[in-house]
Amino acid sequence: MTAVAAALNLCKAPESYDSYSFDLPDKFKLQAQDELREEDDIRENALKQFREWIAKHPLIKKCRTDAPFLLRFLRTKKFSIPAATEMLEKYLSIRQIYPNWFHKLDVNDPELEAIIDTGYLFALPERDEKGRKIVFSNAGKYDTNRFTAAQLIRVHSMVCEALLDEEESQIAGYVHVIDDSDLSMGFLGIWSFTDIKNLAHCVQNSLPMRQKENHFVNLPSFANKLSDFILSVLSDKLKNRVFVHKSMEELKAKVNPKYLPKEYGGTVPMDECIAQFKAVLKSKREQLVALDEMQIEISKNSAFWANTTDADIAAGVIGSFRKLEVD
Repeated sequence: MTAVAAALNLCKAPESYDSYSFDLPDKFKLQAQDELREEDDIRENALKQFREWIAKHPLIKKCRTDAPFLLRFLRTKKFSIPAATEMLEKYLSIRQIYPNWFHKLDVNDPELEAIIDTGYLFALPERDEKGRKIVFSNAGKYDTNRFTAAQLIRVHSMVCEALLDEEESQIAGYVHVIDDSDLSMGFLGIWSFTDIKNLAHCVQNSLPMRQKENHFVNLPSFANKLSDFILSVLSDKLKNRVFVHKSMEELKAKVNPKYLPKEYGGTVPMDECIAQFKAVLKSKREQLVALDEMQIEISKNSAFWANTTDADIAAGVIGSFRKLEVD
């Protein structure tokens, strides 16, 4: 184990766990109570059960057990222990099944750093009026002559991992804004339908992220068939959170422009937004790289649980824990 991994503590059953206290402003506490049914006792009991489950799991070998990490899953699944543990299993599994997508999330990698520097993908510095983190993408900035689809997914993975421990976002969620004005045919050409289907499956079933809204702006007509295919493999829940706008004015009717880069009606220039977020990535680099040392054994009966139903999961080890009654 590296020194970084040791500092992160990937022991699945440590002798003790760091204490946790909820230190966010009251608006997030109220939102967590209203939307997630999160109370101090529920959270404490859920963390205890989650940690016991990880410690006893025969296939999990190394895993983070700190509260911010586990709360990613608990809050995404509204404190349902069976659903949160199932998502963690899948999260750990896809990291090993698709290492070219989810490993080596290193901002010092020259190619990944170059993609960030172009302004293809970055989080904006200010949260919106609902406390949500806004992630901005300019699809036309992605150089398909230089970069691959796998590198694109790794950049998205790196950005997500850098944000997922933020408790405000775990509660309030995320908004994605994608400017497709300069999208090229080459961008579509780097994808296979298999990759799109597998990626959609990963995002829906394995990513502990409360995705509240996804806004696509000025999507060119040649991309309509691809967008239709992507929507076809998404769950109804996610489909209902996808919005396609024909103009910037349509977008601004849904997203307050003051939270966007200055070039889109906000106050902070895009270059400054990129620089600020790159500094965040640099500050979290060691933690993101250390995630590669998490480990779960992938058995022939558990390979990504592609055809597994909730009933199948409940019949296994997950079912040994009482399911919390939540909506």
